[in-house]
Amino acid sequence: MKIPLLDLKTQYAQIKDEIKQAINEVLESQRFILGPKVLELEKEIAAYSQCKYALGVSSGTDALLLALMALDTGHGDLVITTPFTFFATAGCIARLGAKPVFVDIDPVTFNIDPQKLESLLESMTNEELSRVKAVIPVHLFGHMADMQSIVPVCRRFGLKIIEDAAQAIGSECPFNGAVRRAGSVGDIGCFSFFPSKNLGGFGDGGMVVTNDADLCEKMKILRVHGSNPKYYHRIIGGNFRLDEIQAAVLLVKLKYLDRWTESRQKNAGMYNQMLADVSAESFRTPAALPGYRHIYNQYSIRTAKRDELKAYLKENGVATEIYYPLPMHLQECFSYLRYKQGDFPVAEEAALTALALPVYPEMSREGLEYTAWLVRKFVMR
Repeated sequence: MKIPLLDLKTQYAQIKDEIKQAINEVLESQRFILGPKVLELEKEIAAYSQCKYALGVSSGTDALLLALMALDTGHGDLVITTPFTFFATAGCIARLGAKPVFVDIDPVTFNIDPQKLESLLESMTNEELSRVKAVIPVHLFGHMADMQSIVPVCRRFGLKIIEDAAQAIGSECPFNGAVRRAGSVGDIGCFSFFPSKNLGGFGDGGMVVTNDADLCEKMKILRVHGSNPKYYHRIIGGNFRLDEIQAAVLLVKLKYLDRWTESRQKNAGMYNQMLADVSAESFRTPAALPGYRHIYNQYSIRTAKRDELKAYLKENGVATEIYYPLPMHLQECFSYLRYKQGDFPVAEEAALTALALPVYPEMSREGLEYTAWLVRKFVMR
């Protein structure tokens, strides 16, 4: 049996006619840049994410870059985030000349640890605090960070919050007695529509969301090279626009997102049941904390023999992936930050033990049972 990590061909086959019609509408209109499909998608994503405003952008990476630029992040500034994330989170900070400052993660959720964040901020001098432009919590693998704890800490120190929700569209967390969606809790939320995401396009794409009208207006100007009005520039921006064809595709897919998310949750629940009695001390399935909506962009287990398990599953036809094999503070390009091995032990342990299993919505029960059986057989032998 062959089990891919993701099966986009099967997904496409189910919505092929709708996708072709949507793309054809764009071709017939010949409106390819910031047309009506982009505007419609922005309205839909804003509503879906419990936000007032949304702007389509060229990628999840550019969403982060645009958010940081909107906060005037630049040389000498500090931005606090997690070392256990996709490169773009830290890379965008460095690209603007700011310095990434890392905080270790919670061992259960893989997300930034609020207590360690608070300890870091309390240890900073007034001069250092004055240089902190933002905190970027990452809602990794589809489970939101503990925003109920993070937000009060950041507000106490007067810091802006950029939510890296690239993997978390539609995920939820308890906040101030209500349920809030990813992107709506901080000052700016950033989504990615990379094809492997739960809501994925036919290429790169992204979105920024906010409830702040001034930030929205500034990002709208920055998105088009800082032009306002056209060909007049008071600030320097970039080319961060979402293509009309991508918006058309995403509008079709958005109608199915909750159904696909429910299938991912069902598949994750089946894995949890089938792996519940695995007794190996170092083995853990991913947690979904009470009150949270985990959307399972990834289903990442942990095991001390991760590399051996990955090879074993590959030999038996099951594709997996390691997210992420080397935390940010140990990446060669960030050596100038002078972090060393052992500085963030929880993130380092996750990088050595985490392995993502297939959990895509179209996965058959037979495929789930086969994958779980192989994992059990390997771990318990």
